[in-house]
Amino acid sequence: MPVKVKIDFVSDVVCPWCAIGLSSLQMAMQAVEDEVQVELHFQPFELHPDMAPEGADINAYLGAKYGMNAQQLAQSRQTIEERGAAVGFTFRMDRRSRTWNTFDAHRLLHWAGIQGCQLQLKQLLLKAYFTDGQNPSDHETLVALCSQAGLDAQQARQVLEQGTYGKEVRAIEQYYQQRGIQSVPAIVINDRHLISGGQPPEVFEQALRHIALRETEHGGPHA
Repeated sequence: MPVKVKIDFVSDVVCPWCAIGLSSLQMAMQAVEDEVQVELHFQPFELHPDMAPEGADINAYLGAKYGMNAQQLAQSRQTIEERGAAVGFTFRMDRRSRTWNTFDAHRLLHWAGIQGCQLQLKQLLLKAYFTDGQNPSDHETLVALCSQAGLDAQQARQVLEQGTYGKEVRAIEQYYQQRGIQSVPAIVINDRHLISGGQPPEVFEQALRHIALRETEHGGPHA
């Protein structure tokens, strides 16, 4: 029987390396599905927690935050697009002119986890921003994406309007920050193994096989 492994995927929906990391992880999960059964959870992390509701120009913001000029930003975008293509994720950086506040998206992802539709919504949010150039803070966009993920649109709207799960999301963000996670994606396996960054599929595959073997030898993930 496959060994059960829990993965907490700490990430943001405006993080390109999170999109790459998730696609890589999914490829690895498929490669080891006969040996490892993964229970995948998405945990919140905000790259821009103080971002204003109107967002910010992406080039100006990233240039100031990381000290990169236009040429460096262009090279970074090219690298990201190439890495995305290698794992089947399509980046259309020409459609992404701004970056946004993602707190509401994280509240909906928390709710989607309770409803059993978290992966579907996560994938749609990443595609909406990085492929389609949509605004992941816009409530109408979020409600539409929830509906596409199989969630109830009216309930999604209520979650947004009533501020539901705000405290829960803040508490989870603080939990991972207190444990030293300052950048994403951060992939936490069985609460104690950390893989950082948008790694290639073979890195995740090797880690899953190794950890599954260790758990089997030691009598399970909580031994």
